[in-house]
Amino acid sequence: MADHEEVEMVAADDSDADSDEESPQDSDKPAETKVYLPGDPMDEEEELVHDESAYVMYHQAQTGAPCLSFDVLQDSLGDSRETFPLTAYMVAGTQAEIGRPNHVILMKMSKLNKTAAGSDDEDDESDDEDENPQLDTVMFQQQGGVNRIRTTVVQGTHLAACWSDKGSVHIWDLSKPLRAVEEPSAIAAFEKKKDKMQPVYSFPGHQTEGFAVDWSTTVNGRLATGDCRKDIHVWNMQDGGWNVDQRPFTGHTQSVEDIQWSPNEATVFASCSVDKTVRIWDIRAAPSKANMLTTTAHERDVNVISWNRHEPFIVSGGDDGVIKVWDLRQFQKGVAVAVFKHHTAPITSVEWHPTDSTVFAASGADDQLTMWDLAVERDEEGAASQGVDVPPQLLFVHMGQNDIKELHWHPQLPGVLVSTAHSGFNIFRTISV
Repeated sequence: MADHEEVEMVAADDSDADSDEESPQDSDKPAETKVYLPGDPMDEEEELVHDESAYVMYHQAQTGAPCLSFDVLQDSLGDSRETFPLTAYMVAGTQAEIGRPNHVILMKMSKLNKTAAGSDDEDDESDDEDENPQLDTVMFQQQGGVNRIRTTVVQGTHLAACWSDKGSVHIWDLSKPLRAVEEPSAIAAFEKKKDKMQPVYSFPGHQTEGFAVDWSTTVNGRLATGDCRKDIHVWNMQDGGWNVDQRPFTGHTQSVEDIQWSPNEATVFASCSVDKTVRIWDIRAAPSKANMLTTTAHERDVNVISWNRHEPFIVSGGDDGVIKVWDLRQFQKGVAVAVFKHHTAPITSVEWHPTDSTVFAASGADDQLTMWDLAVERDEEGAASQGVDVPPQLLFVHMGQNDIKELHWHPQLPGVLVSTAHSGFNIFRTISV
């Protein structure tokens, strides 16, 4: 059944939660609003109120236990969809309290409408329940908390690779839960059999837990996984199963935190580590010799990386709160082409925009989600006149979530971002992108 008792979805203006482009204001009398910049002092009687005009769309969702990793499912509704209401499908994994079961959750978010400020019809103030956003879910049990989950489509079948904190990586076939969340008539049948859901493949060879996992976009079913012991394994799909090279790809000296396959070279992937490095690998070489390029990228742990789909750039984020952009044509020089120090805590997620090669988003443990555009140049005169000291490439700061863990652009909904945190999910589109 759809777990309406444990999940909830609301439009931003139906919630008391705070969010971005926030403005302290007195609700009793008109007051001059001002833009709140992270780190600005606030009086006890002041509160942050989101500027609805800064969002085209903004909704929030709750799923019970925190989902610290998720991925967007490619759907069959079409690309470049901008006609509201919108629909999005996602899969997430829980990190439940000790003693409680963990689940993989498949979500369908529908009836996602514009904010009141972004509506084309200013006279439309309908309270019709059918206009409210809707969250439908189905879930099945996963052994251990979900450290990270990533999806792919192979021959029309949605698959999810799931890193368990029990030390194994599981591959799940999402066909049945996807059918159940889509067709009410299939929910009852799924509920009766969901306890029998088993991974189509599991790999316990890492011998310890990990976080790094990525599907290749150039070779169907090819996967790379990295663990906290510093080992990386590459999987290849064969005869409906997977052949995992038992020889680990070695080079990192500490935990592997993230992996990204090249978007255009079938044998090349990048990884980052607690050892402060970003490394480039070519699997045509033996695992012990596959590390082709290495650079010391940050002063502390490198947590996350993202490989640009259109340009030879990788963006990285570290425990030092710094975001760096690397040009692979100059990678061996060890000098980033762009460095941004705005976040005040470790970077938890980075991702390039799926179609705009100069735009990326990042999140940090400082409860900020930021959007950046490398194409923007500094206007010294304008910055001085406005009295602000922020990087000119910083387009937008989204707030209101507690302990943001991961973000993803929706590849089929232009400009739409989804983020997950201990406080739940946000799905939104700003006026900036």
